[in-house]
Amino acid sequence: MQPTLFDGDRLLVLRGAGLGVGDIAVVRLPGLPSLAVKRVVHRDPLGWWVERDNAREGADSWAFGAVADADVEGRVLARVWPLWRRRVR
Repeated sequence: MQPTLFDGDRLLVLRGAGLGVGDIAVVRLPGLPSLAVKRVVHRDPLGWWVERDNAREGADSWAFGAVADADVEGRVLARVWPLWRRRVR
């Protein structure tokens, strides 16, 4: 998710929150058991189109398609640690 977020950042996440374009969301990717942090790009009929901030790492909707509403865990409100990198957007 770099350059916005870095490994080890601690996030405040509002579970079940509504999403908007430009938000950062915690989502469950299709076929994977773990959670991922992705940027919301737009809404399409199948769900939320999400992309990565770091084009060299990870996967996004270009690889697996839209993320269904049921697979959205929440919206990132803020980075809480480290303190010197508080701003998320």
